[in-house]
Amino acid sequence: MKRRFVLASLAALPAVARAQSGEWQTVVAPDLRFRLEMPAPVNKTTADEKEKGHASPRVAWESKPGQQIFNFDYVDYDPGWFSSRDGKDMARELGRGDSEKAFAKPKYKYLRDEPITLQGWDGYALDIEGEGGSGVMMRTYIAKDRLFRLLVTVENNDAASKTAANRFLESLKLAETRETKTTPVEPEKK
Repeated sequence: MKRRFVLASLAALPAVARAQSGEWQTVVAPDLRFRLEMPAPVNKTTADEKEKGHASPRVAWESKPGQQIFNFDYVDYDPGWFSSRDGKDMARELGRGDSEKAFAKPKYKYLRDEPITLQGWDGYALDIEGEGGSGVMMRTYIAKDRLFRLLVTVENNDAASKTAANRFLESLKLAETRETKTTPVEPEKK
């Protein structure tokens, strides 16, 4: 998790170049549980970094067209790790992490800082703008016992960069939709 915020703080500082359009690649999970789109070329890495609750290595994909950074990773947690806790609180905690330390509010502006959902799963959105207009957009989702994180840098005044960032963030599709619990309705008695 520390790697992510160091990357984010460094990436948010310099001006961000325009994302190349037209050359996008679809990334599909080895277990077919998700897919998303990123600018090509995409580099995949696996890290054995272990944090409390991790049941598997962290798997990440990164793309760097120009100076813009697109980063996606996921990690599986021990069974019951998230389901035994409040998903909204966990998504907020993992989505914000050490953001306030890395991106102090007097220097950075929080454009979006709120809970979200993806296909019924709990998530968190955090969009931060730096002094020079560059910024970082992060999304965190928890689906069953898997944590998904997306991070992209943007140039606030560059429409192409922002369009590419939104395309990336909105492209994540999960194989499973969270079913909402409904209370059965009893038939009327005559």
